Amino acid sequence: MDVIRSLAIFVLAGLCEIGGGYLMWLWLKEGKPLWYGLIGAVILAAYGVVATWQTANFGRVYATYGGVFIVLALLWAWKIDGFKPDKWDVIGASIALIGASIIIYMPRNA
Repeated sequence: MDVIRSLAIFVLAGLCEIGGGYLMWLWLKEGKPLWYGLIGAVILAAYGVVATWQTANFGRVYATYGGVFIVLALLWAWKIDGFKPDKWDVIGASIALIGASIIIYMPRNA
């Protein structure tokens, strides 16, 4: 259950960062109203809090989150922004996710 909880926290953190960043992007680059930016800022702040719910140390959590973020960013771009990842996107994201999983979930002797 610890791995499932940890994965859920990574996904929630990613949705906060990508969703908040996307709202900021829409406000600043697409001319959406100010409230997009304000809500985006609040969601981005929530990302900073959600990430602290992980039990591993800061370095491992953020290194792992990088791999999870890559996958989530491609999924967001595909489902929300209409970008279709190609095979190289999928291969690269898979490699990043495998590396991230090794960093966070492999047993340690210390």
